[in-house]
This record gives sequence, structure tokens and C-alpha cells, in this order.
Amino acid sequence: MAANSYALLQVVTKCSLQRPSLPPKLEHSKNPLSSTFKPILLKEVDHFLNISLDVPKAIKDTSFNLLEAFVDFIYEFVDQPLLPCQSNFAPVEEIGEATTVEIVEGKIPDDFPEGVYIRNGPNPLFGGLKSTRSIFGESRHMWVEGEGMLHALYLNKENGGKWKTFYKNKHVQTDSYNMEKDRNKPGFLPAIQGDSPAILLSYLLNVLRFGVIDKYLSNTNVFEHANKYYSIAENHMPQEIDIHSLQTQGNWNFPSESWNRPFTSHPKKAPGTGELVIIGIDAKKPYFELGVISADGKKMVHKADLMFDRCAVCHEIGVSQRYNVIMNFPLTIDISRLVLGGQLMKFEKDGYARIGIMPRYGDANSIKWFEVDPCCVFHIINCFEHNDEVVVRACRARQSVIPGPSSSVNHLEKLSKWIKRETSSIDDDSDEFTKESTFPRVCEWRLNMKTGEIKEKKNLSGDEFAMEFPIINEKFSGFRNKFAYLQVVESTELSGSGFTRFGGLVKLHFEEKKTFNMDEEDELIKAEYHMFPKNTFCSGTSFVPKPEGIDEDDGWIITFTHNENENISQVCIIDAKKFTKEPVAIITISSRVPYGFHGAFMPLTS
Repeated sequence: MAANSYALLQVVTKCSLQRPSLPPKLEHSKNPLSSTFKPILLKEVDHFLNISLDVPKAIKDTSFNLLEAFVDFIYEFVDQPLLPCQSNFAPVEEIGEATTVEIVEGKIPDDFPEGVYIRNGPNPLFGGLKSTRSIFGESRHMWVEGEGMLHALYLNKENGGKWKTFYKNKHVQTDSYNMEKDRNKPGFLPAIQGDSPAILLSYLLNVLRFGVIDKYLSNTNVFEHANKYYSIAENHMPQEIDIHSLQTQGNWNFPSESWNRPFTSHPKKAPGTGELVIIGIDAKKPYFELGVISADGKKMVHKADLMFDRCAVCHEIGVSQRYNVIMNFPLTIDISRLVLGGQLMKFEKDGYARIGIMPRYGDANSIKWFEVDPCCVFHIINCFEHNDEVVVRACRARQSVIPGPSSSVNHLEKLSKWIKRETSSIDDDSDEFTKESTFPRVCEWRLNMKTGEIKEKKNLSGDEFAMEFPIINEKFSGFRNKFAYLQVVESTELSGSGFTRFGGLVKLHFEEKKTFNMDEEDELIKAEYHMFPKNTFCSGTSFVPKPEGIDEDDGWIITFTHNENENISQVCIIDAKKFTKEPVAIITISSRVPYGFHGAFMPLTS
């Protein structure tokens, strides 16, 4: 279904609850859950998720077949509908061999590097996202779910300097993707959102049949480490990808004693060393672990349990020259809450929020915590050290669009009304959030490591536009930077259409100010906008540095766009120094490219 800036999260929504070979017996409980059974079930679920039995294959096969018959008899899979304005969230088929792209408006710059621009995003099997109906209630996939599909534009130079471009798409072939593809029908029961009894039973049936809670989506991001390329989402280890063919080459697995959980969709290269800093969350203790992978990608050089007291959804980690930056904010996953009839994932508006600054190879005791106002942050723009301060810039919202309303009835309509309510202006002193609650603005925290002082600016760029999916010139990751580029939320989305689309881009100048009044609190940073034609929206934006560039903004912005009026997908290349001007090149793709999440440009030499 949808690509939304808070996913990005993505997904985010899938902490690791993987357990192999669980016992093939499920004790039935009444529906709804009564107060008599709730305390017992709390203990039983915890016990169930932590045991493993060696069951003979014949018994496993028989149990599997019986459970399959039970699921087929009890459950009905139902398509989640899309409104006409959401048509480009619908999945597409694989096109097979790469196709030549011949329609290019403008000119690809001569000094543009050869390489592949690749973007990830959800592309659910079997026509779209599903809900299930049963006597236990309804469970449904969230809008950020759906198997990952890679969309790649290859830019190559022929002899004589003429550009030749190719487009290819392909599903990320995870273990669960291959299983469902072979079945030729949905197998996994949605297990994140819906009625509590239905979700709990979905957990158990998925584990009993397949050994894991949910599918390996791999739909959020793509990254490179040690000259290898990976697709990733929060609910599993990364999958290695052949960047030329887009063929999935298997999971990136460490020895279990090194790392036995998924990790964030946004791992970060440590400045100076090239090591990869990762985090992984789980719904049971230890809730949050941090790891550092060697620059050659072959071993875990450091791992630490950060001793969290809750499972806080953390989509991204920050790095500076010496520190790791940890976001512990109140979007939480809680199995106990689910068993008691609440939401598995919930934004706790009265919960605490804090930012931790940790030495690169530190432990839980070495973290210096800074308490901040409760909010939701999925994406960090950059972190760097300045004198005694660690500066953290991010996209901050007062609320989380994930998971959305808890009601399972008329969910699409409920989601639209929920967003519209959350973004309405409230003039009184009630607990309702204000217009900025769900859609992020750019903020800055300055955290003094000596005094513990916190300087917070909640809105650097003004109220005209909400913005998300930040990118920078990656050469400046962990260092002080002047510029950032973000996708601009389409203004009509504030009416609550249900899914977020991005109608333009913004370039932020952190060291240039724009003052509307003499009052210092109204001082904003300079922002330049590149807005697309009406009903044209972008996704997967990336910065491509100029090979011989000197300035931080020497390079280009590249992004997938889709014109909904004409149903045409394109790739736009924009000169970062001439940001408000027309794109230097617009490349029309022969196939529709649905909206997705994160993209990257990978320079290639062969």
C-alpha cells in the first residue's frame, strides 16, 4: 500500500519476535479475553515465545497441515481498498529484463557519475495489502507493510560520452517471500494492527506454521557496506543484493553469539573508521542493543545492551565523530498491553522522551541522557560535535502516524478522520495536539556534555510546510553541515486523505537565517523550495555528490516522481546549487513506479 514519511518507519513496526520450532499445541481461550484469563495469558505468552522443542519432522508436517486446514476454514483474507487518489500506492508486477529508457528531457550532466539510482518500497504480493476476518475479530496489514521491491535506474556512458539508461525492478526475495510465492496465496496472518484476540492468535499461528511471527518485508532502505549492497527493513537481517541484476543473494548473517536480532533500516558509517553502527530492538528483554561492525563487514567489534526498560521503536541512530546518538522516545511496542486488550504499538503522549549520547564503544553506564519533551522522531538529519555540545537535528512531530487509529471497522475512513482530527488547530489548553502534531518539522537539540544543559529549537523552518525523509551529502555525516534536503508534504494531505504524498523538495541552509520579526524566537533558517507540477509527487530522494566537487552542495538531487494526471513515472535530476531552477534532466520510465521509502545512488565502476 502506502509510502509515508513516518515509516518509514517502517516500519519500524516489526521488532524481532522470531522463534524456531515452537510446540504445535495451542490452548483455546474465550473471546473476548476475560479478566480471569488475562494474568494467565500474560505469563503463557511470555513462556511461549521463549521455548523451543525438538519435534520430529512427521509430527511437524502433520501439525502444519492441520493448522493450514484450520486457517483456511476459520480465516477469510480480504483486500484492503484504495481510493482513486491512492492509485500509485498499488503494487506493480516485475518487468523481467532491464528495459532501455529513451525519453530524456534536458541533458544528463557530463560530469554526473556513472552508477545506479535505486529505491526500495512496499509492493505487496497478491494484489495488495490484506485484512483477515474470523470469529476472533479482524487483523490487518499496516500501510507500511508489503514485500520490498527495488526500482533501479542505471546510468552508463558509452564510448564517446553518450549516456545510456536502463530501468529494472525486482522483489526482494526473502525467505518468506519465496514461501508465499511458491504457495501462490497469502500465508502469514497480519499480526500488528486490529483486534487484540485476532492479533494474538495470528502471532501463534504464524509461529506454529512458519517459525516466525511475520514476514521478512525488506522494504525500507538500501545501503552499502564493504562494497556489498543490502536491502533492509526493521523486522529481519539485511538481504544482500547483486546491484547489477537485483537478485537477492541471501541474508547477511552473523554468528548467533555476535548478533541474533534484526537491526535498524538506517545503519550509520562511523566517521573516520568506516565501521557500521547498528541498533536492534525486541519486544522482550533486552529491548535495545547496539553493535559496531568492522569496516570489512566480517565481524562484530562491539555490542552493548543499553538496558532499556521498554521496547521503544527507534528507526534511526545518529553518529558524530566520537559518539552514538540514541533516541528513546514514547512510540512503544508492548505485548502485555496487547494481551490486556490494547494496541501492540502505541504512541504514549504522556510517556518520557530522552536522547542518549554514548561513546562509540561504550555501554549502558556510559550514556549521558538528556530529557526532552515527548515527541516522535523517525529520521535524524545529522549529528555533530561543537565545542562542548552534541548537536542533533531531526524531523520532529508531536504525534506518530504509526500505527494510526486502533479501530478495525472501516479502517481507511477511520485513518482519514484520525489524521484530520490530529492536524486540526486547537486554541484551548486541552490535551489535544496542535496542527503540527502528526506532520514533522525540522528541529534542533544542542546537548551540553559538561553542564547537561539542553537548548531546543522545535521548528527551524517555519509552519508553511511539513517535511520528512531528510538527506545530506554523506561526506558530512557526523560533521557540521550547512545543507539538508527534505521531501515536502503535499499541503492537501493536511485534510487527512490517509496516506502522505510529497509534492516538492526543500533545501535548508542551516547557517543562513531568515528573520520575520525582531523577536529572536521567530528567526528561521533559509529554505529554498523546488515544487513539482500539480498532482506530481516524489519518493526516494538522494544526493549525488559531484566527483570533483569542492563545496558541500556541489552535486545533484535525484528522485523518482509520478504524475498522477497522466500516470507517468519519471526520474528528476536537479542541480543542488540551482535548486529552484528546472531539473537539468527528466527521465521517463517505461513502467509505473509506486511510491516508496528510501533511495540511494551507488557509483559503479563495473
